[in-house]
Amino acid sequence: MGPLTGFKVIEMAAIGPAPLAGMLLADMGAEVIRIDRLGESDLGLKRDPRFELASRGKRSVAVDIKTPAGRDAVLRFVRGADALIEGFRPGVMERLGLGPQDCHAVNPGLVFGRITGWGQQGPLAQSAAHDMNYIALTGALDAIGLADGPPVAPLNLVGDFGGGSTFLVMGVLAALLKRSRSQEGQVVDAAIVDGVGALMAGVHGQIAGGIWRPERGEHVVGGAAPWNTVYRTSDGGYITICAIEQRFFAELLKRLEIDPASVPDRMDRVNWPSLRSRFEAIFAGGTRDHWCRMLEGTDCCFAPVLHASEAPGHPHSIARGAFIEVDGVRQPAPAPRFDRTPGAVQGPTISRPGQHTDDLLREGGFSDEEIAALRKAGVVGD
Repeated sequence: MGPLTGFKVIEMAAIGPAPLAGMLLADMGAEVIRIDRLGESDLGLKRDPRFELASRGKRSVAVDIKTPAGRDAVLRFVRGADALIEGFRPGVMERLGLGPQDCHAVNPGLVFGRITGWGQQGPLAQSAAHDMNYIALTGALDAIGLADGPPVAPLNLVGDFGGGSTFLVMGVLAALLKRSRSQEGQVVDAAIVDGVGALMAGVHGQIAGGIWRPERGEHVVGGAAPWNTVYRTSDGGYITICAIEQRFFAELLKRLEIDPASVPDRMDRVNWPSLRSRFEAIFAGGTRDHWCRMLEGTDCCFAPVLHASEAPGHPHSIARGAFIEVDGVRQPAPAPRFDRTPGAVQGPTISRPGQHTDDLLREGGFSDEEIAALRKAGVVGD
């Protein structure tokens, strides 16, 4: 059931990138145990828990981690774990007695994964912030949007999940790979600003080379070129054309029955406004479905702009099994794919914090008497 089968990960309940990282690890076969904070509602499920997809395949134990007994209970889980991931502000886990030194004292081989926006050190490390703040500081936000408008937030895909969850998972997996040779764990400091900075490597290379245009909406990858942008269709839909290479642009002209001799030098920016106007008029003359029938599957580098609810029904998504149904809820299938040890959703979403408390405590070596005592003292529950 995935390449991480046999690995156990402790996830400290949080919001943002940590839960998605836990989901990705679970989809790859890891046993993920979420430590929910007993008695605190700010992290509780605010919607129908069936739709909290980041909790799929995990189990939950609710613990009052601010008590000595609660801390000790978490450390007992840590003893048998391969990794722990947490998304608190720097210093919180240390104050709880669950920091890297505390955890490594009971499990020297533990990979301790930390995800924050600003990182564990630096003048902003203790400041509250969210996705847009992080991508703003890295320069990513400034580059996204139209020339005559403000920056446009790309949901929280670039910061929280692209620069955050992805790099946390990559760091944890790399540390586990290193541990297989050294037998020693280590701390992974995954900061969203660092991850987004790494994603911006190509941009910084162009800046260093003096070829990056600082004006928003003026760079080719940002939609400035008429052959790499979005066009509106007659039914109010949108399509994308990304005919960047000359051979793909030639194919586009052929499919649209445009005489290449009538097209001025497409690499000269002076010609971009007139060429854009020409394409706008052409694509406005047909519906989104019309252009799909004409251009989809060709080397024009074409795709329709689908609403998220439409994506699962696209023939390519269906053919690849890109979406699955679990307990009546359609959701993305595990990614990436493995040919020998394919990942899979390990189970349904967590129905409530602490849903598996007693079972997990028993598996962790707690006797029924100990569990009863912890419940009576209000240290564990649901």
